[in-house]
Amino acid sequence: MRVVQSDAHASHHPKHFLVNGAVQDSPEVPERARRLAQAARDDGHQLMAPADHGRGPIAAVHSPEYLQFLEHIVPRWQRIEGASAEVIPNVHPQGRWPASYPASAVGQAGYHQADTACPISEGTWEAAVASAEIAVTAAQLVAEGARHAYALCRPPGHHAYTDMAGGFCFLNNCAIAAQWLRDHDHARVAILDVDVHHGNGTQGIFWTRGDVLTVSVHADPVRFYPFFWGHAHERGEGDGLGCNLNLPLARGTDTQGVLAALEAGFKRIRAFQPDALVLALGLDAHEGDPLKGLAVTTDGFAEIAAAIAGLDLPTVLVQEGGYLQDALGANLQSFLAGFERARGS
Repeated sequence: MRVVQSDAHASHHPKHFLVNGAVQDSPEVPERARRLAQAARDDGHQLMAPADHGRGPIAAVHSPEYLQFLEHIVPRWQRIEGASAEVIPNVHPQGRWPASYPASAVGQAGYHQADTACPISEGTWEAAVASAEIAVTAAQLVAEGARHAYALCRPPGHHAYTDMAGGFCFLNNCAIAAQWLRDHDHARVAILDVDVHHGNGTQGIFWTRGDVLTVSVHADPVRFYPFFWGHAHERGEGDGLGCNLNLPLARGTDTQGVLAALEAGFKRIRAFQPDALVLALGLDAHEGDPLKGLAVTTDGFAEIAAAIAGLDLPTVLVQEGGYLQDALGANLQSFLAGFERARGS
């Protein structure tokens, strides 16, 4: 499989992660991507660098106001006397809409960062742009005839909205890839998210659109991040009504439970008749992942991959979650091998 990756992700190394009011080390660190790249290399996959597509694909999904914030907030923040080393908001506009847009760096941080799990520092913007380029390059490979390509993105993206970061995510790589496909002769695109967390940003971006279907299988947010989104009753609005399907699962659901939920997702995808599939690949559904949501086994990832490959759609696989633990590389190898075996390639 063609694997698109870049070492530019290493410039983003968040230090802090607020959990239950306590400051902890962030689990979203460069070593994640290094291990995944090495695992892909060890299994004989062909690694390649992303192409330069300019800022257009990013701007097609994210607001100019938000992109300006991400690119320039760090030096503005550093001018604040006594400010933290990383941009972390301490105020959020509850309800947010309608809300006036503040001029201050502190106010804008609260407006554009949903939580305290997406600190911004020197190098974050560059890493996020490179991550988006990886997703676009993989989408281009598929548009040019590859049956599938894997975008080893870091930072991840599926919690990022049009104008808001959250949950380790800044630019929504899956949405950017899907929109790029839409702009390049793919009239209908489906996004299937198998990360342990609901892809709330992806859902929000396409909430009122009927040309992109969003399906997410994830741990039930009633007691799990992102809490406020990802419930089964959320279906979309306007032209997007019925083009959003959430399949929340009880904490600890195993491989077979995930496969059963996916069958319902596959029915919706087949009914939508997409020209291509973007897969938000979260390896954090593993039983040993430190965020502890679901209980998929390493071998189970191969089963899940084979089931998804059975949709027989041109597929862009976009890396989302999956955190440091002994099985991380093996989980990726299992998924990619299962996918390729099912495709006969």
